[in-house]
Amino acid sequence: MKNRSIVGDLINFRGLVYSPINENGVIFLFGRVTKDLNMYIEEIKTGFPDCIARRFTGRGWERVTIEFEYKSSHFNAHKHDVNECDIIVCWEHNWIDCPLEVIELREVIKGLPNIPVGRPDQPEKERPTLEQALEGYPKETINLFEKFKEKVKEMSDETFHKLFKSGASFYSPERVFVYMNFRKPGFYLDLFTRGEKLKGVKSFKERKGKGGDKWGGIRVKSEVDLDKILPVVKKSYQLIKETIKNNEPTGWYAKLEEGEEEEEEIAS
Repeated sequence: MKNRSIVGDLINFRGLVYSPINENGVIFLFGRVTKDLNMYIEEIKTGFPDCIARRFTGRGWERVTIEFEYKSSHFNAHKHDVNECDIIVCWEHNWIDCPLEVIELREVIKGLPNIPVGRPDQPEKERPTLEQALEGYPKETINLFEKFKEKVKEMSDETFHKLFKSGASFYSPERVFVYMNFRKPGFYLDLFTRGEKLKGVKSFKERKGKGGDKWGGIRVKSEVDLDKILPVVKKSYQLIKETIKNNEPTGWYAKLEEGEEEEEEIAS
């Protein structure tokens, strides 16, 4: 009898048709998202740890050691030394009280744009410049963006942002904690809330009717609004850092055991 082909669930993500069912699949998928994770790979080797990489922190590129596992608990089962590794990259995170940072790829890819299979003579779109991202928006929006960017940088010099068409994402630096969508005038922010009540933030689930409990949104139209929401943005930054430290899911579809409603208006 011929060997049977066993595959994972259909994901059709960036050239990988089915979800990983082993460590090799995890390694391939990680290679497809390193840029999104603000990393580059220096070395993949035999022996522990599997990978040496660099991650952008806002200050520069920090060296990190990575072990690939299909499930995060396999790290413990293989009796690896937690003191010799920085990050576990896996498909499924199932290790309760894991002492290391975990990048769970099945959650990561939910928040990433997919690049479908296409003709090789049609290049991918490049990331826009500031002028391209803000093309057609009023001067007030441009000024608000510049001031917001400066204030976020003051929270930590490790934070940084990436522009996309009509918006920007702000990193902690490990994960996105704010998505900015430009408006006329001002912008709309999707912020990480961890499910806590943040003044002026309308819950992600309530606003869009879908998604997880750990995100919410708020509109900023003027400098007056900007001054009011900055404490909320700072709180979002603190929450993402604490959540990463505790290895809790942070993606848009991350759930709470008990969701909490959030206030809708900007605090007076």
